[in-house]
Amino acid sequence: MLNIRGLAASIDDKPILKGIDLIVPPGEVHAVMGPNGAGKSTLGYVLAGREDYVVTAGSAVFNGTELLGMDPEARAAAGVFLAFQAPIELPGVNNANFLRTALNAIRRSRGEGELDAVQFLKLARAETKRLAMPDDMLKRNVNVGFSGGEKKRNEVLQMALLRPKLAILDETDSGLDIDALKIVADGVNALRGPDFSALVITHHQRLLDHLVPNRVHVLSAGRIVRSGGPELARELEKSGYAGIVAEAA
Repeated sequence: MLNIRGLAASIDDKPILKGIDLIVPPGEVHAVMGPNGAGKSTLGYVLAGREDYVVTAGSAVFNGTELLGMDPEARAAAGVFLAFQAPIELPGVNNANFLRTALNAIRRSRGEGELDAVQFLKLARAETKRLAMPDDMLKRNVNVGFSGGEKKRNEVLQMALLRPKLAILDETDSGLDIDALKIVADGVNALRGPDFSALVITHHQRLLDHLVPNRVHVLSAGRIVRSGGPELARELEKSGYAGIVAEAA
């Protein structure tokens, strides 16, 4: 699904990623953990195509195609989805219209027919119900006046509707209470299957209790310094990053 080799990237001439090697097979969920400033969010931004990050070395092959040469829109059409740590507000943009426009753009790229308003609302309301979101969130402007938890649920709603092949969750669990955390995890778990993979960037082992990742990777100073199973996240929760970072230094 995703094969990253020697990926290095910088912003404003400051190196952030310094040689990332990572393979995420089809059907697997991998977690990326690490101290602040390690480069976790940068990895997500680079994969999604954020323009202010400059790739200086390496490759990121997604389903046999090099991602790094594609525009962000082409990456999205190919099935890459990024859930933001801090979703932005879009005043004046209706949430339902935004979601329907995005979904129909993806459907066109797949050679599928577009959904009309009635078809879309039926689908969207089914997903909002499953995510314990009130229907009136579809009528509001995108993320405007939403609580932190509502913004994160709205990101998961986008993911549920767009059905990406690779979902990158950039600390989607930050600021969530226990109930909202489970809803976000359930949204990811509902998509799990042979044609879906996820890269979950998180500080908290509690999210991984619900997701149960196939692999956990520790990122420090722009490099992956250790990988392991779900037990690695529990080790980090107990002991912190200091020991692992010191070993890798």
